[in-house]
Amino acid sequence: MKNKFPWISMLVVVLGAITMIVPFLDMVFTSFKGPSELKSVYYVLLPKTFHFDNYKEAFRNMNMGRLFFNSIVVSLSVTISVLFTSTLAGYALAKLNFPGKNTTFKIILITMMFPAFLFLIPNFYIVTHFPLVGGNNLFGEGGSGLATSQLALILPFAVSGFGIFLMRQFILKIPNELIEAARIDGASEFRIFWQIVTPLTFPALATVAIFTFIGQWNEFIWSLLIYTVNSDLATLPVGIQMLQSSLDPTRTRALVSAAMTISVIPVFLLFVFLQKYYIQGFLISGLKE
Repeated sequence: MKNKFPWISMLVVVLGAITMIVPFLDMVFTSFKGPSELKSVYYVLLPKTFHFDNYKEAFRNMNMGRLFFNSIVVSLSVTISVLFTSTLAGYALAKLNFPGKNTTFKIILITMMFPAFLFLIPNFYIVTHFPLVGGNNLFGEGGSGLATSQLALILPFAVSGFGIFLMRQFILKIPNELIEAARIDGASEFRIFWQIVTPLTFPALATVAIFTFIGQWNEFIWSLLIYTVNSDLATLPVGIQMLQSSLDPTRTRALVSAAMTISVIPVFLLFVFLQKYYIQGFLISGLKE
């Protein structure tokens, strides 16, 4: 049905775009403001003078190189792990027949209903009492376990219920005839998965990659908990929070905005390069049960 009032749709889109972009612009422009502008009772979006020293001071007060390294390593490791495990599990749940298949899928869906903070204490107990590492004995006692290594930031997020669900939904769209033809030709299940199924799932993989990378890049509570054990494992969200709590309040806002502007660049670039696959993945993966 043709829209009789296209201007209403355009107005909604424009208002939505403004609502989304104004806070981002405020963060960027605030990072260039001086102390006098931040103390002013009148709000002005554009700074009168661009103070690039805010970025230098943010770097000087933060070990930005270490924070970036930790965030990149952890986010990429978690993303790669989630992509691999989600695709494997999604393929098994979509195209293989085995006892308990439907029950397994339902359990995975149930795990998505629990808030993440419920697993903080169990996960912390597991990583700190992991046997035979970090000074622990066979029974997980005597040391710090994995809590002093980057594995503590990676392992709790290495598998994603949402990723498995999305990949399963997408792989269901792949014709069974294609897989059966490969089996008749003598291809192993892993070869079918790796050479036939995986290349066809790129839109869904891009969607899972964006969600996982952004979620892990912005993850704060678990990273803060591990930071209390080993401060060398601080990520960007933790470093920005430490910056905010350790400086003069009159300078905090501009420096924190500068640090946040820097930290958003990798996420912005990732979304720009993968956005078309992100949209395509959502449109296709939800069409079939």
